[in-house]
Amino acid sequence: MLQLGVAALAAAEVLAAASRELKDAALIAAAAAIRAAAPRLLEANAQDLQTARARGLSGALLERLLLDSTRIESMARGLEQVAALEDPIGTVTAEWTQPNGLRFQRVRVPLGVIAIIYESRPNVTADAGALCLKSGNAVILRPGSESFHSSAAIHACLEAGLVAAGLPAACIQRVPTTDREAVRYLLAGMTDYIDVVVPRGGKGLIERVQREARVPVIGHLDGNCHVYVDREADLAMAREIVLNAKLRRTGICGAAETLLVDEGAAATHLAPLLRALLDAGCEVRGDAAAQAADPRVLPATEQDWLTEYLDAIIAVRVVPGVEAAIAHIARYGSAHTESIVTENAVTAERFLNAVDSAIVLHNASTQFADGGEFGMGAEIGISTDRFHARGPVGVEQLTSYKYVVRGTGQVRPG
Repeated sequence: MLQLGVAALAAAEVLAAASRELKDAALIAAAAAIRAAAPRLLEANAQDLQTARARGLSGALLERLLLDSTRIESMARGLEQVAALEDPIGTVTAEWTQPNGLRFQRVRVPLGVIAIIYESRPNVTADAGALCLKSGNAVILRPGSESFHSSAAIHACLEAGLVAAGLPAACIQRVPTTDREAVRYLLAGMTDYIDVVVPRGGKGLIERVQREARVPVIGHLDGNCHVYVDREADLAMAREIVLNAKLRRTGICGAAETLLVDEGAAATHLAPLLRALLDAGCEVRGDAAAQAADPRVLPATEQDWLTEYLDAIIAVRVVPGVEAAIAHIARYGSAHTESIVTENAVTAERFLNAVDSAIVLHNASTQFADGGEFGMGAEIGISTDRFHARGPVGVEQLTSYKYVVRGTGQVRPG
């Protein structure tokens, strides 16, 4: 682990001064390596899936773990999209001149060395490596044991891209063991080498990282996301948004977990929305009004309003209006992603302004909570923190800044 840290520090120095052309060349070469290695990636992923099934992992986790030709191509395209982004390093975000003639600039700089700890999704290896490289940060990746072989195969492609571009392979390193003790040491024993930790995974992992880390953490807990269907919502639009938000991919943090329906729309909208969800194979747990609207609805408990299912299950509640929806989200939500469906612009603005979540949407699915959909190329995760980074963590969010001050001989008077 110390060898990883020493190598990462040295690589970070090289990366901080590397040109955009070098970094982009490494990303493009890595994308080509991923496409060429597709059979090897599928073979490694099959090995991980076999082990995961033997361990009894849930269907949601298996879905996250799966690689296929489409997802491999998506990884390669993601690297190319990150390469196409503007280089944030050296960007002047503000500048001004004081009356004494001193000229000030606020300039973006890398964070340094980032440790990223993640579970299940092997594609995080490519996304995280690409974003750290583009933002000039060296990175130490620690994938979960369930994606160990898949992540190792993807990491080899990233290394090949770095070497092809003439950058140190240590710019993107991987912890080569599944030993949990390595995570403990990464969090608490490497403060001389690591500047920031980014966890991506389940609540247990996030809580452990936040509890044990001795360096700053960028992360989120649950993705307990809501869709609120207002009394002035178009029913056809609401149906499509609700189905997509819940069922497009149930295992991602942007999947809707609770549906709130305005009582002013209950007579016209509630039953059709419930029927669409139930007919699509989604289990619905609802309040008394939802149960009355469809006999297949199971009773919801207090815990259901707090639960991130990551499965084809949704909680449904009828609320008196937008203010009640806002209050429900404030009490039970995880400050991740919320959506309102309405044709009333005033109601929409009230929701968008009052809901204190990282992402709020109007007439759109919560599954747009994704850095790629934001035009960031990729993301490391969705941060629900209220400092440094919030929402999708992309290239820009992996930078800090420094002040560059230019003078002509000024001294501060006594």
